[in-house]
Amino acid sequence: MLHTLIGKKIGMTQVYDDENRLIPVTVIEAGPCPVTQVKTEGTDGFNALQIGFVGKKAKNMSSAQKGHLKKASLAGLSQLKEVRCEGEPAYRVGDTLTVSGFAQGSKVDIIGVTKGRGFQGVVKRWNAKGGPSSHGSMFHRRVGAIGLCQDPGRVFKGQIMPGHMGNKRRTMQNLLVVKIYPDKNLILIKGSVPGHNGAQVLVRSAKKNRMAQTS
Repeated sequence: MLHTLIGKKIGMTQVYDDENRLIPVTVIEAGPCPVTQVKTEGTDGFNALQIGFVGKKAKNMSSAQKGHLKKASLAGLSQLKEVRCEGEPAYRVGDTLTVSGFAQGSKVDIIGVTKGRGFQGVVKRWNAKGGPSSHGSMFHRRVGAIGLCQDPGRVFKGQIMPGHMGNKRRTMQNLLVVKIYPDKNLILIKGSVPGHNGAQVLVRSAKKNRMAQTS
Protein backbone atom coordinates (compact mmCIF):
# COMPACT_ATOMS: atom_id res chain seq x y z
CA MET A 1 0.00 0.00 0.00
CA LEU A 2 1.17 3.51 -0.82
CA HIS A 3 1.22 5.58 2.36
CA THR A 4 -1.71 7.98 1.92
CA LEU A 5 -3.06 10.84 4.02
CA ILE A 6 -5.90 13.31 3.69
CA GLY A 7 -4.66 16.84 4.21
CA LYS A 8 -5.43 20.53 3.98
CA LYS A 9 -3.42 23.04 1.98
CA ILE A 10 -2.24 25.80 4.31
CA GLY A 11 -0.37 28.00 1.83
CA MET A 12 3.04 28.69 0.31
CA THR A 13 6.26 29.98 1.83
CA GLN A 14 10.00 29.52 1.34
CA VAL A 15 12.72 27.80 3.35
CA TYR A 16 16.47 27.32 3.15
CA ASP A 17 17.94 23.87 2.63
CA ASP A 18 21.23 22.53 4.05
CA GLU A 19 23.15 24.25 1.25
CA ASN A 20 21.48 27.63 1.90
CA ARG A 21 19.40 27.47 -1.24
CA LEU A 22 15.99 29.16 -1.05
CA ILE A 23 13.25 26.69 -1.94
CA PRO A 24 9.56 27.57 -2.53
CA VAL A 25 7.36 25.13 -0.62
CA THR A 26 3.71 24.42 0.00
CA VAL A 27 2.72 23.74 3.60
CA ILE A 28 0.18 20.93 4.02
CA GLU A 29 -1.48 19.80 7.23
CA ALA A 30 -1.68 16.04 6.64
CA GLY A 31 -3.44 13.77 9.10
CA PRO A 32 -3.62 12.28 11.56
CA CYS A 33 -5.99 9.97 9.70
CA PRO A 34 -7.61 7.16 11.70
CA VAL A 35 -8.62 3.99 9.87
CA THR A 36 -12.43 3.86 9.86
CA GLN A 37 -12.93 0.69 7.82
CA VAL A 38 -10.88 -2.20 6.43
CA LYS A 39 -12.03 -3.92 3.26
CA THR A 40 -10.65 -7.29 2.19
CA GLU A 41 -11.00 -9.38 -0.91
CA GLY A 42 -12.87 -12.04 1.04
CA THR A 43 -15.62 -9.73 2.30
CA ASP A 44 -15.75 -6.92 -0.27
CA GLY A 45 -14.01 -8.32 -3.35
CA PHE A 46 -11.02 -6.00 -3.07
CA ASN A 47 -8.47 -4.78 -0.52
CA ALA A 48 -8.73 -1.21 0.71
CA LEU A 49 -8.55 1.08 3.71
CA GLN A 50 -10.98 3.86 4.51
CA ILE A 51 -9.38 6.76 6.37
CA GLY A 52 -10.87 9.91 7.88
CA PHE A 53 -9.78 13.49 8.50
CA VAL A 54 -11.02 16.78 10.01
CA GLY A 55 -13.23 17.03 13.05
CA LYS A 56 -16.95 17.65 12.74
CA LYS A 57 -19.56 18.34 15.39
CA ALA A 58 -21.93 15.46 16.09
CA LYS A 59 -24.97 17.70 15.61
CA ASN A 60 -23.89 18.36 12.01
CA MET A 61 -23.56 14.68 11.11
CA SER A 62 -26.25 12.43 9.69
CA SER A 63 -27.40 9.28 11.44
CA ALA A 64 -25.74 7.18 8.74
CA GLN A 65 -22.39 8.91 9.34
CA LYS A 66 -22.68 8.50 13.10
CA GLY A 67 -23.57 4.81 12.75
CA HIS A 68 -20.70 4.13 10.37
CA LEU A 69 -18.11 5.76 12.65
CA LYS A 70 -19.63 4.18 15.76
CA LYS A 71 -18.57 0.75 14.49
CA ALA A 72 -14.97 1.98 14.61
CA SER A 73 -15.46 3.70 17.98
CA LEU A 74 -14.73 7.02 16.27
CA ALA A 75 -16.64 10.27 15.97
CA GLY A 76 -16.46 13.67 14.31
CA LEU A 77 -14.80 12.82 11.00
CA SER A 78 -16.20 14.78 8.07
CA GLN A 79 -13.85 13.61 5.31
CA LEU A 80 -13.56 9.95 4.37
CA LYS A 81 -11.39 8.52 1.61
CA GLU A 82 -10.81 4.98 0.39
CA VAL A 83 -7.28 3.83 -0.45
CA ARG A 84 -6.75 0.66 -2.46
CA CYS A 85 -4.17 -1.90 -1.30
CA GLU A 86 -2.36 -4.50 -3.39
CA GLY A 87 -2.54 -7.14 -0.65
CA GLU A 88 -4.49 -7.56 2.55
CA PRO A 89 -4.12 -4.37 4.63
CA ALA A 90 -1.74 -4.54 7.57
CA TYR A 91 -3.70 -1.86 9.43
CA ARG A 92 -6.77 -2.42 11.58
CA VAL A 93 -9.76 -0.24 12.43
CA GLY A 94 -8.69 2.41 14.91
CA ASP A 95 -5.07 2.62 13.77
CA THR A 96 -3.84 6.09 12.88
CA LEU A 97 -1.78 7.17 9.86
CA THR A 98 0.50 10.19 10.31
CA VAL A 99 3.12 12.17 8.40
CA SER A 100 5.78 10.01 10.02
CA GLY A 101 5.09 7.52 7.23
CA PHE A 102 6.85 9.89 4.82
CA ALA A 103 10.58 10.60 4.80
CA GLN A 104 12.41 13.84 4.15
CA GLY A 105 13.85 13.76 0.62
CA SER A 106 11.30 11.24 -0.65
CA LYS A 107 8.81 11.85 -3.47
CA VAL A 108 5.03 12.14 -3.13
CA ASP A 109 1.99 12.66 -5.34
CA ILE A 110 -0.51 15.40 -4.46
CA ILE A 111 -4.11 15.05 -5.65
CA GLY A 112 -6.41 18.05 -5.46
CA VAL A 113 -8.99 20.18 -7.25
CA THR A 114 -7.69 23.23 -9.10
CA LYS A 115 -9.01 26.72 -8.44
CA GLY A 116 -12.21 27.56 -10.28
CA ARG A 117 -11.80 30.45 -12.73
CA GLY A 118 -15.39 30.71 -13.90
CA PHE A 119 -16.38 31.20 -17.56
CA GLN A 120 -13.36 32.34 -19.58
CA GLY A 121 -12.56 33.08 -23.20
CA VAL A 122 -10.00 31.36 -25.39
CA VAL A 123 -7.21 33.87 -24.69
CA LYS A 124 -7.15 33.13 -20.97
CA ARG A 125 -8.39 29.53 -21.10
CA TRP A 126 -6.20 28.23 -23.95
CA ASN A 127 -3.59 31.00 -24.35
CA ALA A 128 -4.91 31.85 -27.82
CA LYS A 129 -3.12 34.61 -29.69
CA GLY A 130 -6.20 36.68 -30.53
CA GLY A 131 -6.36 39.33 -33.24
CA PRO A 132 -4.97 42.82 -33.81
CA SER A 133 -5.33 45.17 -30.86
CA SER A 134 -5.95 48.39 -32.79
CA HIS A 135 -7.03 50.06 -36.05
CA GLY A 136 -10.69 49.07 -35.72
CA SER A 137 -10.17 45.40 -36.47
CA MET A 138 -13.10 44.44 -34.17
CA PHE A 139 -11.30 41.16 -33.61
CA HIS A 140 -9.31 41.30 -30.40
CA ARG A 141 -9.99 38.38 -28.07
CA ARG A 142 -12.51 36.43 -30.11
CA VAL A 143 -12.42 32.76 -31.04
CA GLY A 144 -12.20 33.22 -34.79
CA ALA A 145 -13.39 30.71 -37.39
CA ILE A 146 -14.28 27.27 -36.03
CA GLY A 147 -16.18 25.69 -38.94
CA LEU A 148 -15.01 24.10 -42.18
CA CYS A 149 -17.65 25.25 -44.68
CA GLN A 150 -20.00 22.68 -46.20
CA ASP A 151 -17.48 19.85 -46.09
CA PRO A 152 -17.26 18.36 -43.48
CA GLY A 153 -19.91 20.75 -42.19
CA ARG A 154 -19.11 20.33 -38.52
CA VAL A 155 -16.69 21.46 -35.84
CA PHE A 156 -13.86 19.02 -35.14
CA LYS A 157 -13.49 17.63 -31.65
CA GLY A 158 -10.80 19.37 -29.63
CA GLN A 159 -11.51 22.84 -31.04
CA ILE A 160 -10.60 25.43 -28.41
CA MET A 161 -13.69 27.30 -27.20
CA PRO A 162 -14.72 29.53 -24.32
CA GLY A 163 -16.04 27.69 -21.28
CA HIS A 164 -15.68 26.80 -17.63
CA MET A 165 -12.05 27.01 -16.57
CA GLY A 166 -10.51 25.23 -13.60
CA ASN A 167 -12.26 23.29 -10.82
CA LYS A 168 -10.88 19.96 -12.06
CA ARG A 169 -9.17 17.10 -10.26
CA ARG A 170 -5.44 17.11 -10.95
CA THR A 171 -2.47 15.05 -9.74
CA MET A 172 1.01 16.53 -9.27
CA GLN A 173 3.53 13.68 -9.41
CA ASN A 174 6.98 13.20 -7.91
CA LEU A 175 7.06 16.27 -5.68
CA LEU A 176 9.96 16.47 -3.23
CA VAL A 177 9.35 16.34 0.52
CA VAL A 178 11.52 19.16 1.90
CA LYS A 179 10.63 18.99 5.59
CA ILE A 180 8.34 17.11 7.97
CA TYR A 181 7.04 18.28 11.34
CA PRO A 182 5.42 15.21 12.98
CA ASP A 183 4.47 17.09 16.15
CA LYS A 184 2.44 19.62 14.11
CA ASN A 185 1.26 17.17 11.40
CA LEU A 186 2.85 19.40 8.76
CA ILE A 187 4.67 18.44 5.59
CA LEU A 188 6.53 20.87 3.31
CA ILE A 189 6.40 20.06 -0.40
CA LYS A 190 8.66 21.70 -2.98
CA GLY A 191 6.65 23.70 -5.50
CA SER A 192 2.93 24.39 -5.82
CA VAL A 193 -0.01 22.01 -5.50
CA PRO A 194 -3.58 22.23 -6.86
CA GLY A 195 -6.28 24.11 -5.01
CA HIS A 196 -6.82 27.23 -2.93
CA ASN A 197 -5.58 27.74 0.60
CA GLY A 198 -7.69 25.56 2.86
CA ALA A 199 -8.57 23.10 0.10
CA GLN A 200 -8.55 19.37 0.76
CA VAL A 201 -5.75 17.38 -0.86
CA LEU A 202 -4.61 13.78 -0.88
CA VAL A 203 -0.93 13.10 -0.16
CA ARG A 204 0.46 9.69 -1.11
CA SER A 205 3.81 8.05 -1.76
CA ALA A 206 4.82 8.57 -5.39
CA LYS A 207 3.57 5.88 -7.76
CA LYS A 208 6.14 6.70 -10.43
CA ASN A 209 9.20 7.61 -8.44
CA ARG A 210 11.75 8.78 -11.03
CA MET A 211 14.62 8.46 -8.56
CA ALA A 212 13.79 4.80 -8.04
CA GLN A 213 13.53 4.19 -11.79
CA THR A 214 16.91 5.72 -12.58
CA SER A 215 18.79 4.13 -9.71
